[in-house]
Amino acid sequence: MDIENAKAQMRKGVLELCILAIIEEDEVYPSDIIARLKTNDLIVVEGTLYPLLTRLKNDGLLDYTWRESNAGPPRKYFKITALGREFLEALSSSWNQLVHSVGQTVGKPQTTKKTRKNEPTASPETPASDPTTNN
Repeated sequence: MDIENAKAQMRKGVLELCILAIIEEDEVYPSDIIARLKTNDLIVVEGTLYPLLTRLKNDGLLDYTWRESNAGPPRKYFKITALGREFLEALSSSWNQLVHSVGQTVGKPQTTKKTRKNEPTASPETPASDPTTNN
């Protein structure tokens, strides 16, 4: 298994939540979103971000306004809608529950190791048979 691919898939799963949380703070230009995500070690490229922003806008979660720029053509600044805030709240709640559940599962100490279904288990009263002898 490719660990880098697995890690990338986990990050992709929370990208929508992170983007909505960033945009909720203030209207934002896509390159600012990318910079913020990179600061938090969530590397995203424009080819990933723009289709996601378009989908979120088409779903009614985001809106945008055009603003003039000193450095070229007008820029599209995204802002969250009322529906987007509701969606973000539901996603955040779900995320918090997931983090809690995963923490409970991953953080539990293993007191007994489970054996495979067909493997014999040894109990303190009955020693496991030695495969080299004919018990």
